[in-house]
Amino acid sequence: MIDRIMKKFALSRQGAKDLLVATLSCVVHNLTLMLPVSLMYLMISDLTGGGVPKERLWIYIAGMIAGVLLIMFSYRWVYGATYYATYKESSVRRITLAEKLRKLPLSFFGKKDLSDLTTTIMADCTTLEQSFSHWIPEFFGSMISTFIVSCCLFIFDWRLALAALWVLPISVAIVAFSGKAQNYFTRRQTDAKLAVADGIQECLESIRDLKSNNAETKYLDGLDKKIDLMEKRMIASELGGALFVVPAGMILKLGIATVALVGGILLADGTLSVMTFFMYLLVVSRLYDPLSSSLQNLAAIISTNIPIERMREIENYPVQPGTAEPKTNGYDIVFDNVSFAYDNGEQVLKNVSFTAKQGEVTALIGPSGGGKSTAVKLAARFWDADGGKITLGGTDINTVDPEKLLSAYSIVFQDVTLFDNTVMENIRIGRRGATDEEVLAAAREAQCDEFVQKLPDGYDTMIGENGSALSGGERQRISIARALLKDAPVILLDEATASLDAENETLIQRAISRLVKDKTVLIIAHRMRTVGGADKLVLLKDGTVAEQGAPRELLQKGGIYAKMCALQQRSGDWRI
Repeated sequence: MIDRIMKKFALSRQGAKDLLVATLSCVVHNLTLMLPVSLMYLMISDLTGGGVPKERLWIYIAGMIAGVLLIMFSYRWVYGATYYATYKESSVRRITLAEKLRKLPLSFFGKKDLSDLTTTIMADCTTLEQSFSHWIPEFFGSMISTFIVSCCLFIFDWRLALAALWVLPISVAIVAFSGKAQNYFTRRQTDAKLAVADGIQECLESIRDLKSNNAETKYLDGLDKKIDLMEKRMIASELGGALFVVPAGMILKLGIATVALVGGILLADGTLSVMTFFMYLLVVSRLYDPLSSSLQNLAAIISTNIPIERMREIENYPVQPGTAEPKTNGYDIVFDNVSFAYDNGEQVLKNVSFTAKQGEVTALIGPSGGGKSTAVKLAARFWDADGGKITLGGTDINTVDPEKLLSAYSIVFQDVTLFDNTVMENIRIGRRGATDEEVLAAAREAQCDEFVQKLPDGYDTMIGENGSALSGGERQRISIARALLKDAPVILLDEATASLDAENETLIQRAISRLVKDKTVLIIAHRMRTVGGADKLVLLKDGTVAEQGAPRELLQKGGIYAKMCALQQRSGDWRI
């Protein structure tokens, strides 16, 4: 049962156990709410039979006090078993999803955008919080307690019991069969919400471009349309659920009418006592209130199918396998007939073969779209190659755990990611536990001192979201400082000096030159000046290796590399 609950509601094992406890607490609470009805029936029976004996009066008083206390304690149990357990499970669920995302290959993130994943971790988890704390325990608790009360009603009088309960299976069936319709409305509503989230995020990220091109009004008009569509779909989703819940609730209320009708006929026949009839009216009136809420809870439970489905997509996505302790003989990176295509079918690399030797700088050059960045990311196993083999120190990287593999890499991307923290802590990300002195040494190597000293609090300055307080070149230098601090045996640089001026580029190249000793360096660059000191060039064009060799050799051949150098030299002489 635990495994079924885990699968059905995307819960952890402890969460499934807590759900059973929460359901039990709701059952007990619902049954305690029937105690006042039982006491009222007994008291009225005594009153109509000649009055309440003094010795039984205290029993009723004690019963009322006990009933109030039991209701209080049962309500306290319900609160703890639902809300407190929900907070714990919500934390576990979000951490589990985050941990799974951390282990997924980049191919998964290529299919998802940021707002989609954020919605899953935040909004979808919040929906399940409400489901776990309100809808699921209350629904099943009501169903179980109703079954227990129904058995008692059949014991007293099966005719009135049938008159009271015939509406229950019909009402539940109406809501239960609404699953396909509700899933349809919920999916459309979710798509509209994601479109709005994407639009808002895109607007905030591109606000400078929108303003500089006077395109704000046009963009906001499109965003308004997305918001209007979301509003319409949310209303349609509410109406879609109401089309089933409201009729089911109306049918449920017919039970009171049938109890009154059947009870009146039995009273007229003299086969039913007035007190029994009165008791059934009391019980039914008390019974249908939680059942009405249960129908709404059932509809809400059905609406959680889409959020659960989205979470399962993450949880069930296959991770990249590999051993935790790779055995490598040095750190040469070898591409052996490597081919790769993205999910859209675009072939990026075709039978690419080259070797980046340890202790040398291997530069990937060539026209844009040739596959340089893809090759570097394949080397770090951000994706797995479709064909061929990539080895590190003679070991196939597809057999190595991705996290363990990345411990051997220092990577500087063209698009730098920084965190809303101090300069010191942003650099320290390169190696957890590094001392302040080690961080400062790496920062000086990466030529960060020049601009950090001008900041209000130096290395303790908060730099804003993604380093918004810094320039592009300053952000890139911090990223290079991270790589220097990590001091890994393999260094991957993707346009690492693209945002630097000529003077700082020279200084950074010197720092990298000191870092290169006995290490494998794979660098991507478009400026020929940047790769002039490389030991080996690999020129990728249209996903294939067009040329490879030492810079001087390729220059003498007069091929593509020589033409690229000539073009850049002519562009350097261009004047306005």
